[in-house]
Amino acid sequence: MTEQILLIALIQGITEFLPISSSGHLNLLHNASRYDDPGLAMDVAVHVGTVIAVIAYNWRDIKRMTLSVLTGGRHHRDQLGVSVSAIIATIPTVVIGYWLNAQGHLIDLLRNVEVIAWATLIFGIILGVADQSRGHRRFVTVNISDAVVIGFAQVLAFNPGTSRSGITMTAARAIGLSRRAAARFSMILSIPVILGSGLLKGREVLAAGQTDVLVPMLIAAFIAMVVAFLSISAMMAIIQRIGFMPFVIYRVVIGVILLASVYAF
Repeated sequence: MTEQILLIALIQGITEFLPISSSGHLNLLHNASRYDDPGLAMDVAVHVGTVIAVIAYNWRDIKRMTLSVLTGGRHHRDQLGVSVSAIIATIPTVVIGYWLNAQGHLIDLLRNVEVIAWATLIFGIILGVADQSRGHRRFVTVNISDAVVIGFAQVLAFNPGTSRSGITMTAARAIGLSRRAAARFSMILSIPVILGSGLLKGREVLAAGQTDVLVPMLIAAFIAMVVAFLSISAMMAIIQRIGFMPFVIYRVVIGVILLASVYAF
């Protein structure tokens, strides 16, 4: 159990905010390993850990955006547009996510290796193409039309292998945001998505009486938090100096290997 907790927390922490799909990696782990499904409690724990990490990393942006909304732009007026845009961009994911949560069989259909492999490969290539954009728009220039594009792109991430962070960064780069701005906006969008998912699953955990695994949950959350914070820091350094190409190459290689394994057997 300890080995499984460590592995899940590490994978979740490393992949949640990188454009390589955390859900895809976790589903592959479950399909390929001897481990049983760790259950909703552990899923909630690692998501809590990662959301704490992203809030800690982006606390300055979050503080300014929150104040801009609460004061109607009297404070940090330059952040009001991007704040409203972040709210709008979240709406499609909330609506579709709520509907999919009630249609469990649809999610199960998307969790097979072949679907994950194709999504990893195709959306990795699309990220590489989008990253060739010379867009240099700043974070605070994100507007409502940008929010609509990025928000509907984010819905595609319900397909494991697509990557929520990957598809939102792809859309952001395609419409002219700089690499840093694309990553920052993607991380901000992850907060309500992860919190919403955590609340839904947390309610199910309480209903199922799984609170007896509290200590393993706390361990998993802490590991995921620390690893996610380090992963975010590394990602921001990489995309500013090199771009998204290392992640594109990784996705293409993994996608090809998975497809070869699927069709070879």
